[in-house]
Amino acid sequence: MDAKVPKPSDPQLVQRTQSSAREAWRMFEIIAEFVTATERLHGVHPAVTIFGSARVKPGERWYALAEDISRQLSDAGFSVISGGGPGVMEAANKGAFAGPSPSVGLNIQLPHEQSANPYQDISHTFQHFFARKVMFVKLSCAFVMLPGGFGTLDELFEVLTLVQTGKVRRVPLILVGSDYWKGLVDWMKVRLEADGMVSAGDVEMLRVIDDPAAVVEAIFTHYHARGFEPSPSEREAEFAL
Repeated sequence: MDAKVPKPSDPQLVQRTQSSAREAWRMFEIIAEFVTATERLHGVHPAVTIFGSARVKPGERWYALAEDISRQLSDAGFSVISGGGPGVMEAANKGAFAGPSPSVGLNIQLPHEQSANPYQDISHTFQHFFARKVMFVKLSCAFVMLPGGFGTLDELFEVLTLVQTGKVRRVPLILVGSDYWKGLVDWMKVRLEADGMVSAGDVEMLRVIDDPAAVVEAIFTHYHARGFEPSPSEREAEFAL
């Protein structure tokens, strides 16, 4: 007996059709999110992104350190980008907001933990994590990682992977807080590198620096010979992110 062909009024068929239509329209929403963010943030350059925990409180060690680093970056002429929320993100925006260069927040819509901090000269909110991640990478000439949780680790390894695979140019990746990051860096050397899971020297893409002035100096030193602008081939590669 032939399989029954669903009628146009079949509720399951209608539901599947509506679901497919919603997915198709979501593609336009994503495209619009990229276009809007690109236009809004085009002039943010040169910029350094600071990542770190949303759970750090004002007055705590990492908050004060993030604020200090951000202010020194701003004084040196760098726009400072954060995730726009509380904790280390707020401290990063606060330091830059007090300085001469733009303080930028790339906010994300979340059910909890994320609320835009008030120290943003430029504030842009994303619906999709992946669109936000792409803009962090496209805008930044360096990344400074303060202590954080799963989100910070995700952002750290995302950038590491992009640099390792040549999807983006080699940029300074600076871990602040040697006592916090030591165990992870040591593990990557004695497990990942020693077992051949990454190439020799890949872990050296990370630099651990505790002094705020040394963070700024390391970024300038990296770009001293080549300048902050990506080469034509590097720019072309970034189109394929």
